[in-house]
Amino acid sequence: MNTKDKAKGNFLESYFQLKEHNTNIKTEILAGFTTFITMAYALLVIPNILKASGMNSLGLMGDAANGLNTMNDPVVGAAFVAMCIVSAIGTLIMSLYGNLPFAVAPGIGLTAFFTYSVCLTLGYTWQQGLAAVTISGLLFVTITVTSLREKIVECLPKNIKVAMTAGIGLFVALIGLKSGGIVVADPGTLVRFGNFTDKNVLLTIIGLAIMCVLMVRKVKGAMLISILATTIIGIPMGITQVAGLKILSAPTSIMPTFMKMDFQGLFAHNGNGIVGAITSIIMVVFTFSLVDLFDTLGTLVGTAQRAEMIQPDGKIRNMRKALLTDAISTTFGSMFGMTTTSTYIESAAGIAEGGRTGLTTLVVGVLFAASVFLGGIVGIVPAQATAPALIVVGVLMMESIKDVNFSDLSEAVPAFLTIALMPFTYSIANGIAAGIIFYPIMKVAVGKYKEVHPITYILAVLFVLRFMMIQ
Repeated sequence: MNTKDKAKGNFLESYFQLKEHNTNIKTEILAGFTTFITMAYALLVIPNILKASGMNSLGLMGDAANGLNTMNDPVVGAAFVAMCIVSAIGTLIMSLYGNLPFAVAPGIGLTAFFTYSVCLTLGYTWQQGLAAVTISGLLFVTITVTSLREKIVECLPKNIKVAMTAGIGLFVALIGLKSGGIVVADPGTLVRFGNFTDKNVLLTIIGLAIMCVLMVRKVKGAMLISILATTIIGIPMGITQVAGLKILSAPTSIMPTFMKMDFQGLFAHNGNGIVGAITSIIMVVFTFSLVDLFDTLGTLVGTAQRAEMIQPDGKIRNMRKALLTDAISTTFGSMFGMTTTSTYIESAAGIAEGGRTGLTTLVVGVLFAASVFLGGIVGIVPAQATAPALIVVGVLMMESIKDVNFSDLSEAVPAFLTIALMPFTYSIANGIAAGIIFYPIMKVAVGKYKEVHPITYILAVLFVLRFMMIQ
C-alpha cells in the first residue's frame, strides 16, 4: 500500500471510527455492496408504482394503464433519476452525519399509499400529494428535534403500531398480486384468481417462485436477482421489450418532477369546505409522518442489537441523528418528486455482513448515485418482474403480526381493523383511522379509558369527522 492509499485508509478509519466499532475498511465496503444489492430492487419498483399515480405524461388511460413500460416517458424517467438522487443523498447524510450503517430511500409501503390511497382513492394529483409529503417531512423534522416525537410514540397503543406494519404488508402484497394478474376483480365475489394460462400471469408466478426459492436459501440480493432473471425470461415470452436497449444511458432531466409540489391545490382539493379539507389533509400528512416514524424506529430497534449499537445506558447510538436524516431526506425528496423516505430494513443484510459504521452507507450512497446512468436497463423491466417483490415485501412485513395481543379483545379488535381494512378498502389511511377510532371505544367499554392517551382521543375525533365528510 503506497503513502496515498495509507492516508486514505487512515482518514476513513479516523472519520468513521472503525476501530472503536470493531470493523475495518474491507468489511465495511463488502457490507455496503451487500446492502445495495439487497435493496436495489426498489429502484425498479418505486418508479413503476409512481407511474400509476398519474406521474407520467401519457396519462393513466395510456400505456401505464395497460401495464406497459413507460420509462421512456419524460416524467417516469425523471422519477427514476429522482429516486437515485434522493436515495444517494439521504444515504450519504446517514453516512457522513449519523455514521450509521442504514440506507435511506423512498419507502415502498408509503409510495403505495401515495399512489393508491392519496392519488387514486382520495383523488389528489401527484403534485398535491408531493405537497403533503413536504408538509409531513417538515412535521417529522419538528417532532424529531423536540419532545413531540416521544409524545406521539407514547400516545399510540403498541398493538396499533404493530398492526400498521402488518396491514401495510397485506396492502402491498395485494397490489403485487393485482399488478401481476394473480388476483383480479370479480363483480360477484369482489376478487378471484386470474387466468393462469395467460403468459403475463405465468411470468409473475415464475418470478415469485424464483424469488422465494432464492430468499429461503438466503442468497444475497435475492430480490434483485429474481427481478433480473424474470425480466430475461420475459424476453422469449414476448413480455419484456428489448428493442433499442441501452445498458448505459444519459440521465433523464429531473425537471418534469422537480419542485412540482402544489400546495394551493392541496388545500383547495376537498369540496366539503375548510373543515373537510383540513381533516383530509391531516389524515394524509399524519399517515405519512406516523408510518414513516414507526417504520424507522422499528428498523433501528430491530437491528440495533446485531449491529452492536446499544450503548451502556440502553439507548441506540445516534438514534436522533438517524431520525433527523430520515425527516430531512423526506423533505428534500419531495422537492425532487419522491415520496416519503424510510430507513430500509434491507440494511440488515449489510449489518449481517459486518457493517457497523457510515462507511457501509457511503458505499451504498455512491452506488445509488451511479445508478442514474442505468435508466435504460430499468426501462425494460415489466410489471410482472416487480410484482413478486411487492408480494414478498408483504410477507416480510407480516412478521410483526405475531406481536399483536389477540387474547384481549379490547386490543385485538382495533388491531384487526387496522390490518384488515387496509387491503379490504384499498387504503392504508382507512385502516389506521379505524384502529385509532375503535381503540378508545373498546377501552371505554371495559372501563379502561384511563389507558388511552388524550392525544389518541383527539385523533379519533378528527378521523370520525373525516369519515363524516366522505360522500
